[in-house]
Order: sequence, then structure tokens, then C-alpha cells
Amino acid sequence: MKERFEVLDIFRGIFSSLVVFFHLSTFSDTPIINNSFVYNSDLFVDFFFVLSGFVITYSYQLIKSDKELGVFYQKRFFRLYPLHIMMFLLFVVMEFPKHLVSGYVHVNKIVNESNNLASAISNVFLLNSVKLPGINDVSWNIASWSISAEMIAYLVFGLIALCINRIGLVKVRTTIYLLVVLLTGFFLHWLTGGYKLVYSFDFGFLRGILGFSIGCVCFCTFDSLKDYFRSFNKVIFTIWEIILIITTITLVWLGSAFKDYGYIYEVLFFITILIFSFEKGLISDWLKTSTFLHRVGKYSYSIYMTHTLILSLFNVLFVRILKFPPSAYAYLFILNYALIYWASAWTFKNIEMRFNQISFAQKDKKAWWLW
Repeated sequence: MKERFEVLDIFRGIFSSLVVFFHLSTFSDTPIINNSFVYNSDLFVDFFFVLSGFVITYSYQLIKSDKELGVFYQKRFFRLYPLHIMMFLLFVVMEFPKHLVSGYVHVNKIVNESNNLASAISNVFLLNSVKLPGINDVSWNIASWSISAEMIAYLVFGLIALCINRIGLVKVRTTIYLLVVLLTGFFLHWLTGGYKLVYSFDFGFLRGILGFSIGCVCFCTFDSLKDYFRSFNKVIFTIWEIILIITTITLVWLGSAFKDYGYIYEVLFFITILIFSFEKGLISDWLKTSTFLHRVGKYSYSIYMTHTLILSLFNVLFVRILKFPPSAYAYLFILNYALIYWASAWTFKNIEMRFNQISFAQKDKKAWWLW
């Protein structure tokens, strides 16, 4: 990659942290966490989809052969699946102690109807964003539905990119991605009867394909206009960045009123990613000075995947055993987030990067088998 898009990585970390607070709000009782902005921060999952479409198109738009397509799928699989399956297995293991400790500490659901054999199979095969018979809610590691949606979006993108390059449709690739956006939006509206986006276990895969394809269009827009946009000075970009930050905070805060018109957020995230990809405003400069924010961005996938289990265990210890009131999350959220951050630093190094190295070693079959 010729460009790193540091600010977009930082946003990925910030927004994954906001999703942490979104799930934390079910345990807490403090205005710091329990407010309209945090309650609607699940919308930032759509930012992840759009951003993924942007960076994946940037990196893999030139897929021209079945071999290159296979390498792409292999890399994406090893990037996402190992941590997903590790967390899934931890959730399976955690089902057993619930019965043992239920006589000593309150357990909300000793038997969670959503955590069943059907949902386990859908999680293992990353189909947990598809509406399947007998599954009526998110299950196990509840955040993992979006990983299913992401992988399905990769499958669609890879095939489209291969067709574009094989048939010679590079000049109209933006139009093709736009058609995918329109087609996916049509099916989502037809199946649900509205423009809402916050689907997960049911139509989450369409939500993922829609956002990802919008990200593809966003990159194509960036690629065609980058020379023109770079002619603007820092003041112009700073004004745009400030407007986008204020607009994002406002629209997410008012999410309960606008979620039924969810495509608004797709447009917002499209514009935000496009403008901040240039990193020319003062807000971009300020964000890039923070080492901590860079690390949060680097650990963002681990933060997203590990947080639901750690939040639950933390709540059991501090609220149910040590008897801290829910209002104590006004300060306990700092410790809770710190534990998630430290755990994510470990999983990033020992799970994400370890298996990511394997995917590159696949070029050498001997190295793969020796591992």
C-alpha cells in the first residue's frame, strides 16, 4: 500500500471503543455511558463496513486470476477467522460454569435459548449474519455477526473485482459498485419493508454488502478526485473536518429519530471517509499526534471481538460479587476499558499477527505444513 490512511485507522479504533460503551450501557447507570450518543453507537458498525470497502478496494482492486482471488480470500480468512473462533470457543466454555455458580451469584440466563446447536453451527461457518431457521437473535459472541457479514462482503467483492479485470470493465467499475449498492439496498428494503440498517443475525449480511460496496464507490471517488482535492488548502479541509465531526455526533445522538432512515448514515460515513482519507485538516493532524489512538486503531479488531466477554465477566465480579452499584461505572468504565485494551494488545500480537503471518507463508507450502 502506498498510503497508510492513519486517521481512518484511528477512527476505526475510536468507533470500536464506542461500540464497547454501547454494550457496556446495558450494565451501567451513569450519564457518562447512559446517554443518547452511546445508545446509538451501534451505528458505527456501518462505518466499519464502509471503511473496509474503501481499504480493500485500494489494496485488492487488481485481482485478475483465480490464484489471486484465492490468495485474497486466504488472507482475509486468516485475518478474521482465528480470533473469531477463539472467542466463540471461550463463550462455549463459559456456558458450563454458569450452572455451577448460579447458586452463589445471580446469572441472568442460566440457559440462553439463543446459544444453541443451530446458532453454534452458524457461528462456526460464519453464517450468523444470515436469516436462518430456528435462530431469532444474536448468539455466543454477539458482536461476531458483523464478521460474518464482512466475510460475505469479501466473497462478493472478490468475484466482482475478478470479473471487472477479466472482462475489461475497469473504466466503469464505479458504476458496477453503484449497481451493487442499489441492488443490495433494493433487496434489503424488499425483505424488511423499510430503510432501517440495524440488522444483525437476520439481514446483517445485506447490511455488510451495502456498506462495503459504498466503501468501494468511496475509494473510486477518492482515486478519481485525489489530485483535485489535494489542491485545496489546510483551512478548507479543517472546516470540512469540523463540520463532519459535528454532524456525526449530532446524527448519532439523534439516532432514535433517524435510524429508520439508516441510509443517511451510509452517506455520512462515505463523506467522512473521503475527506479524512486526505489527512489535510487540523483535526487529522491532532489525531495523528496520539500514540495511544494509533494503538487503539491497531488493536481495533481485537477490541471489537474480545469486549463482550470481558464486559460480562467484569460485571459479574464488580457488580454481582463485590456489590458495586451500576452507577459506579461512572469510574469503573475506565478500568473495564483498560482490561479490554490490555487483552486486545495480547490477542493482536498472539492471535491476529501470528495467523496473519501464516497467510503470507502460504506462498511457501513447506513453511505452511511445518508450522
